Amino acid sequence: MINCTSVYTYEVDDQETALDEIKAQLDQKITLLENTVGVITCHTEFIGTGVLKYISENLPFDVAGITTATQAVNGESGELMLAIFVITSDDVQFRTGVTTCLNEDISGPTKAAYDKAAAGMTELPKLALVFPPLILKYAGDSYVDVWGGIIPNTPIFGAIAIDDTVSFSGSETICNGVTSKTAMSFIVCYGNINPRFLVGALPEDNIMPYKGEITSSDGPFVHEINNINAYKYCESLGFANNGAPTDSFLFVPFMIDLRKRSDYDGIPVMRGLSAFTEDGTAIFRGNVDKNSVFTLSSITSDDVISTALNEIDKINNMTDVNGVLFFPCIIHRMVLGTNPLLESEKFKENLKPEIPFMLGYAGGEICPTSVREGIPANRFHNYSLITLII
Repeated sequence: MINCTSVYTYEVDDQETALDEIKAQLDQKITLLENTVGVITCHTEFIGTGVLKYISENLPFDVAGITTATQAVNGESGELMLAIFVITSDDVQFRTGVTTCLNEDISGPTKAAYDKAAAGMTELPKLALVFPPLILKYAGDSYVDVWGGIIPNTPIFGAIAIDDTVSFSGSETICNGVTSKTAMSFIVCYGNINPRFLVGALPEDNIMPYKGEITSSDGPFVHEINNINAYKYCESLGFANNGAPTDSFLFVPFMIDLRKRSDYDGIPVMRGLSAFTEDGTAIFRGNVDKNSVFTLSSITSDDVISTALNEIDKINNMTDVNGVLFFPCIIHRMVLGTNPLLESEKFKENLKPEIPFMLGYAGGEICPTSVREGIPANRFHNYSLITLII
């Protein structure tokens, strides 16, 4: 059995008041079972005032997560907020961990941190919740690939840390009150847990009747598209000018068909264009495989809302839902412009009130596109709304 709830506070200055609010909600909403963990998200202001650390150190369970820009829980949505999604069970075990600095290497520190967290366990976890830092030199796929090598056939779900600044320079990961710009926190779950996943895609009507091919690439660096220099190609479509992406590039996702992957499941992933090098190489926010076929799409505020409502409708019609975690891409919030709370409010207003949930924005989303015969197709996403159903 798994029980879940979400708790929150807007109190960013007074540590005691904030903790009292969290504890009162826990006492009212849930009875903690033998094993408990929390996924935590908060605005960066909670770090500077010490509220995040004080709450974390005085909870009867571990927490791990990220800073974010906007959040929502049952009945509430806001920006200057701290929220915790609590998972408790008698037959699921949770282990939390945090790596050392990842600036020079991801694989070694992640393996060491996992081995420490998993000490004494005789089986692989049934689910890993991972919260990487925003390190610009790494494509988000790097984290997925490393975890896939450490715990093969385990579904990986999570979000890259973000904040509400233009540069995202204040974003940090969180583990039991300790925050970092360079370390990855995580939760691994063992036992009787059967997670389900959704990846919210853009409406099919948005997909343009055009296909191209990535003819030269290395990870997130795309050198040629249709045998044309990537910058020249993007310039011809109006996505680049004077050596940089134009404003329109934010609203045109590349939908990449990963048919060259050994675990190809027919489901494309979306990629966002980030910048160009001096030689005209396009830098994307995730890996783009050579020989991948892609289509172009578009994203508007109406698309963000329709995608949210579609996912909410799916969950409202599911059975055996103990709790739900949502991580939409930070681009969704940007697309909403002057009403950045609009998407989060849809979850607050339309998800069945008896379903505990928490939402926080991500700087990149990690979620399987499918799980077939127990083998997950773990993927890194841009522009997406990812969902974990417990």
